[in-house]
Amino acid sequence: MRYFDFHTHAFTDSLAKRAMSGLADTSGIKPATDGTLGDLKRVMRERGINSAMLLPIATKPSQQTAINNWAASIMGDGIYCCGSVNPDAEDKLQEAEHIKSLGLFGIKFHSEYQSFAPDEERMFPLYEKMTELGLIAVFHGGWDPYGQDDIKATPRSFAAVAETFPGLTIVAAHMGGINLWDETEKLTAGKYPNLWFDTGVVAGYIDDDTMRRLLRKQGAERILFGSDCPWDDPANEIALINRMPLSEHERELIFFRNAEKLLGI
Repeated sequence: MRYFDFHTHAFTDSLAKRAMSGLADTSGIKPATDGTLGDLKRVMRERGINSAMLLPIATKPSQQTAINNWAASIMGDGIYCCGSVNPDAEDKLQEAEHIKSLGLFGIKFHSEYQSFAPDEERMFPLYEKMTELGLIAVFHGGWDPYGQDDIKATPRSFAAVAETFPGLTIVAAHMGGINLWDETEKLTAGKYPNLWFDTGVVAGYIDDDTMRRLLRKQGAERILFGSDCPWDDPANEIALINRMPLSEHERELIFFRNAEKLLGI
């Protein structure tokens, strides 16, 4: 089986130790890597992962261009990257064009780190620009161990964006919203042809019955294998998917074919 992990993270070597120690202390999670690209590639080799999508996050407007340039510089050898745009940046639309020019595949958003809700109208011009450019919108979904109690990235917000921008390809990470399974099942699963889920880090938060329901309602053709490495070991999500009552073709769709189709590779 080939594997394309659509949800991974890494930092520059100079930043990794500081970033990882802070996040690990806050969450209490023992990471699977040291946060560097080199260690991500080690885990990929050990777990038989052929390709991975790296999803950087610009927590400040001043970071976005440097982050996007770095992401473009590390692509290759099975590594694909999205860029990041901070919602508070005055040059959001220009940065989206820069991301496209770099050959990056989309934009990763994280409401908890970037202090916005996906369905805020101030984001709409950016979504319009992304639709025009053919950039994928990848959103963190649901609860986050590093965030506050107020969950901003909800299934309701994803439904609003998917409905308002039917030409925008949306990936709602963590099976549509971690720990918001009932809301996901009611509001988004299987309802929007432009809305995809990934399985990032859900192995530790979802029970098999709930996963089966969401998978059947959403359909294997719009689910992407992801681990959220270094915050989970990809082996856990692989095991979760392999426990599901799926055909070999459906497993292939989730494990690598859907990602390759989305990216046109």
